[in-house]
Amino acid sequence: MKQSLLIILALMLSAISYSQGFNDDKIALTNFIKRMYNSSPFEGVKMIEDYDNKYIISVLSLEKAGKSTSILTRIAQTKAQRQVSTFFNGAVITSEFIIKTTETKADSSEVKTTVETIEKIKENSVGFVNGLEILTNFDIEERNRMLFIYIKKIDED
Repeated sequence: MKQSLLIILALMLSAISYSQGFNDDKIALTNFIKRMYNSSPFEGVKMIEDYDNKYIISVLSLEKAGKSTSILTRIAQTKAQRQVSTFFNGAVITSEFIIKTTETKADSSEVKTTVETIEKIKENSVGFVNGLEILTNFDIEERNRMLFIYIKKIDED
């Protein structure tokens, strides 16, 4: 009886220690990316390699402005997917710059000129990124903005 209890206890302990391995790797990766961001803040898409794996990360910040965390997370997920999709599939960017000037005559000696500028930028990209998950999020800039870090493991094909 004692021997079977010891075997069951040993199996449970080995299962517990094994199950924490993935979490430890994820925590170490999170801490590494946080240190990398704190030393030199960045946003956008980056490729990161550890000993055995390659990852693509998407880093973006959003202004809180009274929005709930769930709304910010949904917005961040969509923007992160767009960033990674554009990184993998490219994008076509077109821009248009319009300058509109109007002159009005206030009286016989004074003419008032108004200049209005409009810049339109369009980005078209086609693609979908499957399996992008949030790694971490935290407050930056004195709690006015929230930084989101999304990650996807890249399979070696």
